[in-house]
Amino acid sequence: MEVRFVEQLKEQAKELRKTALTMIYQAQSGHPGGSLSAADIVTALYFSEMNVRPEEPKWPDRDRFILSKGHVCPILYSALALKGYFDKEVLKTLRKQDSILQGHPDMKRCPGIDISTGSLGQGISCGAGMALAAKRDGRDYRVFVLVGDGECGEGQVWEAAEAAVKYELDNMVVFVDNNRLQNDGTCNEIMPTQDLREKFQAFGFEAYRIDGHSMEEITKTLDRIRGSRNGKPKAIVCDTVKGKGVSFMENVPAWHGMAPDDEQYKIAMEDLEGGF
Repeated sequence: MEVRFVEQLKEQAKELRKTALTMIYQAQSGHPGGSLSAADIVTALYFSEMNVRPEEPKWPDRDRFILSKGHVCPILYSALALKGYFDKEVLKTLRKQDSILQGHPDMKRCPGIDISTGSLGQGISCGAGMALAAKRDGRDYRVFVLVGDGECGEGQVWEAAEAAVKYELDNMVVFVDNNRLQNDGTCNEIMPTQDLREKFQAFGFEAYRIDGHSMEEITKTLDRIRGSRNGKPKAIVCDTVKGKGVSFMENVPAWHGMAPDDEQYKIAMEDLEGGF
């Protein structure tokens, strides 16, 4: 991939971070930490990799995206708005009554949402079903699923992984936002790194582990797997930092689901504008 285009993606990721944080600030509600850690992955998918038509959200041959960790929907809403699925003014309505932008993605309200999510652990199951449907219908679309490392403790994730391997769903790609911070109300330290790459590999996936904030690594890995039809589903474990890009949010569990005040928002915008 051309260096210039990668740099453009980095700038796009910056805009997504700023947009998502502004939404949360204006709503005084939402989940900034995980939105910021997932920003580079979402950017690479929507602005480089996925074959979609914002003007035709239900196009049958579109690639599908499932945000299994649905609480970080501000980063997805930012991508959808900047991609042209709906007017950017709608972003100001996050979590408001009757808004299409609820606290978790709602496929019945918001254009561009392929499945309603929020119950952690269910995304890969939905992705496997979509990928299997594509195989049986003879369609070429791919299915991308973004899960959190915490929800990989759910048994359903691995039951779905077994099904994906059994049915040779090489048209499904699972991204893991491996930021190593759990929201259990007691964790004040970064959790020990799980080698989720090895676990997916043991189940039969073609698995990778990369820097989830390196646009070069993300796009290079996507380039590598794009044409792979080897009968194996794909897993890309992305080592990330919760709250990435905002000095006082990085690796701080409290910023899982807390909105910044006026002064914090000002500092955060300055941090993001300045770059990593």
